[in-house]
Amino acid sequence: MSVAFAKDDSAETAAETHLPDRPISPHPNRVTVAGLKALELQLEQARAAYEAASVIEDVNERRRQVATPMRDARYFAARVHTAEIVAAPESTDTVAFGSTVTFARSDGRVQTYRIVGEDEADPKAGSISYVSPVARLLTGKAVGDVVGAGDQELEIIAIA
Repeated sequence: MSVAFAKDDSAETAAETHLPDRPISPHPNRVTVAGLKALELQLEQARAAYEAASVIEDVNERRRQVATPMRDARYFAARVHTAEIVAAPESTDTVAFGSTVTFARSDGRVQTYRIVGEDEADPKAGSISYVSPVARLLTGKAVGDVVGAGDQELEIIAIA
């Protein structure tokens, strides 16, 4: 068969499989000890996924399969490299990074969140980023303090 009739989609596939880097926050990369361990684990998983995809024989399929783990490995390597471990707060007098804070909203809801780094924040699991609006409002406040959050008021009822 003539080379003229062979489809060479290498350049096309390469363009399709180059993923832009994941955005990195402009805020300091503060983490808890557990947060750093989670970042290191995610980096290991991304590298393992890259290694597994690297053995695929079809070059175009290999490019597609390594794109995401390669991007993730770059992201997690940068996050591990820039991580600033913040020790657990020594006091529960005021809300700080690493604190677990319980507050009552003016609508009657009571919520509890731990204030952590951006990469380990998971509101559904009870943790919020230290740069989130609620965490910023609560940081430095004590039990009994009331802060405004839009049309809501938050009253701190416990700090652990």
